[in-house]
Amino acid sequence: MNVIATARDWLAQVLTEAGAPQWVSSAVIGAGVVLVFALLAWLSYVVARRFVAGGIHQLFRRSKNTWDDRIADRGVLFKLARIAPAIVFYGAVGFLESELAWLAVALRRLIGAYIIVVIERVFVAVLDVLHDVYISRGDAQRRPIKGVVQLVKVLSSVAAGVLVVAVVFEQPITGIVGGLGAMSAVLLLVFRDSILGFVSGIQLSANNLVQIGDWIEMERYGADGDVIDITLQSIKVQNWDKTITTIPIYALVSDSFRNWRGMTESGGRRIKRAVAIDMRSVHFIDAETVEQYRRYSRIRSYLDQREQEIETFNREHDIDVQDSVSGRRMTNLGVFRAYIEAYLTGLPHIRRDMTFLVRQLPPGPNGLPLEVYVFSADQRWVEFERIQADIFDHLLAALPEFGLRVFQAPSGGDVADMAVALERKTQLEGGSS
Repeated sequence: MNVIATARDWLAQVLTEAGAPQWVSSAVIGAGVVLVFALLAWLSYVVARRFVAGGIHQLFRRSKNTWDDRIADRGVLFKLARIAPAIVFYGAVGFLESELAWLAVALRRLIGAYIIVVIERVFVAVLDVLHDVYISRGDAQRRPIKGVVQLVKVLSSVAAGVLVVAVVFEQPITGIVGGLGAMSAVLLLVFRDSILGFVSGIQLSANNLVQIGDWIEMERYGADGDVIDITLQSIKVQNWDKTITTIPIYALVSDSFRNWRGMTESGGRRIKRAVAIDMRSVHFIDAETVEQYRRYSRIRSYLDQREQEIETFNREHDIDVQDSVSGRRMTNLGVFRAYIEAYLTGLPHIRRDMTFLVRQLPPGPNGLPLEVYVFSADQRWVEFERIQADIFDHLLAALPEFGLRVFQAPSGGDVADMAVALERKTQLEGGSS
């Protein structure tokens, strides 16, 4: 610094002896000081970034710890190295006060504002490091804190902005904060989504309503897929068609949505599908038909047990065997329902410890629905669909073996066949007459 002061004094003396005006002398001296300190600031930044910060980051990457790797990945020390030029430039202020007092004041304010901004950026990087360390934990998916981290970033940016204004304009912080208080209505309007998002994020986290990786369904926003990100203001859902839907985070608190996490944690995935039976194909079965059904090994024990129960009931109530209505008899639909239960019981990928049900739904104009309500042990989408399809492939193929028909609305081909049959019948009747 003494060398710079000596050089400044020598240059001032030379300019004075040369008869240069005072303003020219001040301008030349100020420019020279600024150039010299600019060069020193650049050198200090290179040393701080490349050798100091770079060397420490290399040590971090070689260590066995993981948290220091996060510091290197986020470049925390690289951002901190940006303060070095500001410190060097701050030394130039003392050499300019005697010649260019206004420039010294301006530099002092700008350097102060710059240091505040750098510190705020370093603070944000440290928050990112802490968040990275947190999400590396096993239970981080259950309690995401990204929204809280983003809120702290917003508050730090606001605080840094207030400090910058206070330093640049040399105004007290209380006066600036008071002015912001007068603009509270405008601020509430500007930060409305952030405030709602923060409050909603706390409710979602406290009640553990949504986690990253959950499959959620929200028809209002067209969302049906996995949660991939939770921020301060929104939740991103990757739908099954690989599109991304963004939902305001407060909508998950105010509106209704479906979370399939319970299915995932249960270890089973529900199969709920029905086969429509043509009710005209449902009928009682006689002893001969029962003997035919005995060739199916899955229902032999059921037929024996059921036959014994019916015989006992009819004998106790003195019901004539020839009475096909008053007594109890087996139906082809009831035997088929027992066959479905036996068939599903023998499948290794159907959970027996969860709801296991084969039931009839109320009959309607589209036949009698016979519903299978069970859970697959394999939750993967492709395998789940394969298991479900295999089950109903088999059931549809087995229906005729029990004298049952699937209800199906007439197609265009059926109508055409009926028209051809009617035309042929008309021709035959005309020819016979």
